[in-house]
Amino acid sequence: MAHLLDDGYLKPYEAAIRGRAKRALERIASLTGGKVPLADWASAHEYYGLHRVHGGWVFREWAPNATSMWLVGDFSGWKIDPRFECFRVPGTDVWERRIPAKAIKHGDNYRLEVRWEGGNGERIPAFARYVTQDPDTKLFSARVYRSSYRWKNSAPPRPAHPLIYEAHVGMGGEDAKVSTYAEFRDSVLPRIKRAGYNTVQLMAIMEHPYYGSFGYHVSSFFAASSRFGTPDDLKSLVDAAHGMGLRVIMDLVHSHAVKNERDGLSRFDGTDYQYFHSGEKGWHRAWDSRCFDYGKTGVIHFLLSNCRFWLDEYRFDGYRFDGVTSMLFWDHGLGDAFTNYGMYFNGSVDDDAWVYLQLANRVIHAVRPDAVTIAEDVSGMPGVAAPVADCGIGFDYRMAMGEPDFWFRLAEKTSDEDWPMEGIFRELTNKRAEEKVVSYVESHDQALVGGKTFFFQLADAAIYWGMGAGQSLIEVERAIALHKLARLATLALNGGAYLNFMGNEFGHPEWIDFPREENGWSYSHARRQWSLRDDPSLRFRQLADFDEAMIKAFSGSRALFGNCAFDAKPAKLVANEGDKVLAFLRGDMVFVFNFSPACSYADYGILVPPGSDWELVLDSDEPRFGGQGRIIPGQIFSPSLVLDRGEIVQQIKVYLPARTAMVLKHRA
Repeated sequence: MAHLLDDGYLKPYEAAIRGRAKRALERIASLTGGKVPLADWASAHEYYGLHRVHGGWVFREWAPNATSMWLVGDFSGWKIDPRFECFRVPGTDVWERRIPAKAIKHGDNYRLEVRWEGGNGERIPAFARYVTQDPDTKLFSARVYRSSYRWKNSAPPRPAHPLIYEAHVGMGGEDAKVSTYAEFRDSVLPRIKRAGYNTVQLMAIMEHPYYGSFGYHVSSFFAASSRFGTPDDLKSLVDAAHGMGLRVIMDLVHSHAVKNERDGLSRFDGTDYQYFHSGEKGWHRAWDSRCFDYGKTGVIHFLLSNCRFWLDEYRFDGYRFDGVTSMLFWDHGLGDAFTNYGMYFNGSVDDDAWVYLQLANRVIHAVRPDAVTIAEDVSGMPGVAAPVADCGIGFDYRMAMGEPDFWFRLAEKTSDEDWPMEGIFRELTNKRAEEKVVSYVESHDQALVGGKTFFFQLADAAIYWGMGAGQSLIEVERAIALHKLARLATLALNGGAYLNFMGNEFGHPEWIDFPREENGWSYSHARRQWSLRDDPSLRFRQLADFDEAMIKAFSGSRALFGNCAFDAKPAKLVANEGDKVLAFLRGDMVFVFNFSPACSYADYGILVPPGSDWELVLDSDEPRFGGQGRIIPGQIFSPSLVLDRGEIVQQIKVYLPARTAMVLKHRA
């Protein structure tokens, strides 16, 4: 616990911190009885659901309040048939049916008919692994699926510092339709590899009834969304990524569930409290969804097994946990500024959720020690991304959710002359000492309905008519320059990992919007216009080329993204508010930014550590990156001795054109 308690402000809460960690250990003991490892206990998916076994099939479901249950499907003519009636295992809440091998076949559709005191309903089995929608009736059904996939590639080693390409399979193509796993594998993965990223983060993989929810209203937690293809298609995507040296993580939504009753878990056995809190506590009014009761053994068994399932079955390499703040706080953190440490220890935290998240990290890292876990948390709660051994929750990274808010606030509300150099450095290095964070300018969140991409925010309407390669409009020149500077600064000051949402690296226009009644069921904003990136007559290509050069330049830096420990903390060299110049040292690189919209500086002095020369390795002003070519390429800067505050130090002098940045690498 040394790292957490290095923060003196946490000393008054030491007992509470230790108490939560102790509660997690007690919960593990109560779940496993000390007889099996927690990761082995987290295997409900191998017991529940429909499974092929010796001599036939076995189906099991957890439904405490049910009074009777039947499997109904193609094999029964969609009628209740005594051959497929399930019976309660004596003394348990488990329903079971064994079925002859020939009675069910691959491809059969099925569902449950569940009855309880005072009611009944159709349900999709909670552990269904493949769920499809009938194109005519629009109803969802589980489907029998026997995978025949044979894996070809092992997962590549965990990168010291993930460079994450966040993506959505369905909107991954340019055609106005739902794209498939196969199309993403063949068309998008090569782009990601070529761009230099080492990790793919897939959104909306878990089955969700409404496409427009972006995958956040999950109905079937063990089913890969069939709207993109079959389970084997998804396996092929992951396998191909591994073959390219790309790791694949997925968005895991355990923060809430869709309210649908026929398709999801809500009132599965007739009660509102089987999986969720009862009454108002069980409803997330802002998201119009159900909230899990993390204190129930059946719920923890379900969710921990879900953590294990995607690692085992699809060989994902980790998760981004959605909505961690919402899970941790009884009020879901809505409207909270989290301005003092007392807010984390005043009874506002759901300790059962805290315990669940720590147990989830224990299971994931026990099953796959190389797995990566990321918390989407805006609260800044101490210990979210601290090791379990230090009484933390155990996430490897926390999303630096303040960074995109900061950049968009500058772009929307702050004049260029007032962008703060100290503020940029502080915001991009603002993290707790014990945690690593995923740094980013924008994710999918910023461009969802009502928002814009960062480049669109900067360029506004000029994006429609001013992006020709032969054009030089002041609005576009500004947008291109600031887009590059923001991304370079964010990557250079990253807190352990870096993220980009697909297409934003080339300034994808407009916003994200899925087909819905309000937009006439249009797919025009639920796709990626890769042709903009590929067209040499458009300036989007220049932004993409800069992003590629930026990523690859840093990937080759031993001190920043090599296989060594990430111990090169940023050291500020210049933060001149009047000149709008920011410079800092990180590892073997010096980064120099001139954010001034109008002023260029000749022979600008930058103090550097003692040593040999510095080589220019990246220049945002290169013509191929949409710049004006004002900086001589390949320059070598030799330091000279100067007197600074009574000390003899080394200094280099550089030419800094307005709205440009350069990266200098130390020549050993």
